[in-house]
Amino acid sequence: MEFIFYLAALLLISLAFAHSYLGERYILCRLFKRDNLPKLFGSDDFTKRTLRFAWHLTSVAWLGMSAIVAVMAQPELNKSLLGQIIALTFAAHFLVALLGSKGKHLSWMVFGAVSLLVVWGST
Repeated sequence: MEFIFYLAALLLISLAFAHSYLGERYILCRLFKRDNLPKLFGSDDFTKRTLRFAWHLTSVAWLGMSAIVAVMAQPELNKSLLGQIIALTFAAHFLVALLGSKGKHLSWMVFGAVSLLVVWGST
């Protein structure tokens, strides 16, 4: 039965990497060549950065979910380990949002708070 969970986790990892790579190569780069993107904060830079980090956050979420699925293969469900995986996933969200938007998209604050709260609640 554990094999099924590990296979599902592997599929999620593969999907996450394919999503990020193919999205950058075939969707985002073509979208960003358009000259009619909304101009927020004086240019379309914020729009492009927001679209890019939001795209890749999906992949980060799938990587976190793959780790949770892999933990489900264990005979005993370890609540502390699940909390660490969730906290790490949202810490990655925090960094992607903060760096990807240069701090302008305020979701980084929520992701950081969620990460810290989950760490706190899991100890």
